[in-house]
Amino acid sequence: MTSGKIDWKFSEGLTDYEDALLLMEKRVADIRAGTADQLVWFVEHPPLYTAGTSSKDTDLLEPKRFPVHNVGRGGQYTYHGPGQRVVYVMLDLNRYGKDVRKFVANLERWVIDTLAEFNIKGETRSGRVGVWVTREGGQEDKIAALGVRIRKWVTFHGICINVEPDLGHYSGIVPCGISGHGVTSLVDLGLPVNMDDLDAALQRTWGNIFENED
Repeated sequence: MTSGKIDWKFSEGLTDYEDALLLMEKRVADIRAGTADQLVWFVEHPPLYTAGTSSKDTDLLEPKRFPVHNVGRGGQYTYHGPGQRVVYVMLDLNRYGKDVRKFVANLERWVIDTLAEFNIKGETRSGRVGVWVTREGGQEDKIAALGVRIRKWVTFHGICINVEPDLGHYSGIVPCGISGHGVTSLVDLGLPVNMDDLDAALQRTWGNIFENED
């Protein structure tokens, strides 16, 4: 088993998606081997679409718009791009009760508690992956997505939260296979928030959820 130590890594600029996958694969192997600590990694990517294990071809509406990456995480199509904070979470679930459902619920709670730092009420919805906010008039928009993969009890992939991405880029897919709802961001909700503000909030709320699990 790994030590309980967690490294926090923040990458500047835009991180190539294939490079991120390679780093995660190596880190997960090292965590399993007990030669590396757990890792929470903050990145931004250039515009791209990813296809999870449940993706449907019909949900890729504009296949030539951005690069499309087929990945082994759960879920369907999602978008990554500048202005969106992606957090890759590589934890050893041997230290967290070997409970996959609890881990996913904790990721959702982490996002919800972080949004609460900005007085935003984030909510989950049955049958709809991710974290949602209710706009005036009752419109429900997605503000955060979640997709995980677990290999021999070590987690990777993670969450993404929209700070100020180009929301028009979502029109090339049916996000997470869910139609009839919108996508929003912190700035779209009228908040003067930047990436540093979000990162600080994510670090503040982490310990309330994960550090008491060991």
